[in-house]
Amino acid sequence: MIAHIRGRLLSKNPNVVVVEAGGVGYELAISVPTFSGLPAVNSEVALHVHTHVREDALSLYGFLRLQEKQLFEKLIGVSGIGPKLAITILSGMESDAVVSAIRGNNTAALTRVPGIGKKTAERMVLELRDKLEQFAAAPAAAAATPLEEDVISALLNLGYQRGNVERALGKIAQYENGGGKSFDSLFRQALTNLSK
Repeated sequence: MIAHIRGRLLSKNPNVVVVEAGGVGYELAISVPTFSGLPAVNSEVALHVHTHVREDALSLYGFLRLQEKQLFEKLIGVSGIGPKLAITILSGMESDAVVSAIRGNNTAALTRVPGIGKKTAERMVLELRDKLEQFAAAPAAAAATPLEEDVISALLNLGYQRGNVERALGKIAQYENGGGKSFDSLFRQALTNLSK
């Protein structure tokens, strides 16, 4: 079982790298966030590795951050999610966003990832919701209603950071139970909180 590899980065692509360690080149499937954080080719690199063994294949999956590897291993524990789909999920959403969506029962966010349908998203929430204690995530990012998502989107388009927008919405009274707010009133209140 290979759990970690350190060596020279021979080649890198958005979905696969080759790392030479001890004279052997290891091909590892990677996510887009890992690709983005890789050094230049021929530099030394260290990756956390998940070794996936099947009857007909031995596949290696590499991650720069240990937390991403741990989330990957949680995801492949869900029935219907294999390693390739788990890599697609981690490439399509930031790890913190995946954790927040699962904790907050936000299946709409999960189904935006290619290959994740409503049933798979519901299964992810059901099977993982109580198994993600080790992952830190912003509670405000949990389950945004469609109205709140519209407000978040509008404020992001104005140049505000998502974390700040979610905190501003979190300060609004009746945010968690809806309170019959309209888009305009929610938007104005969030904007007021952001300008404080």
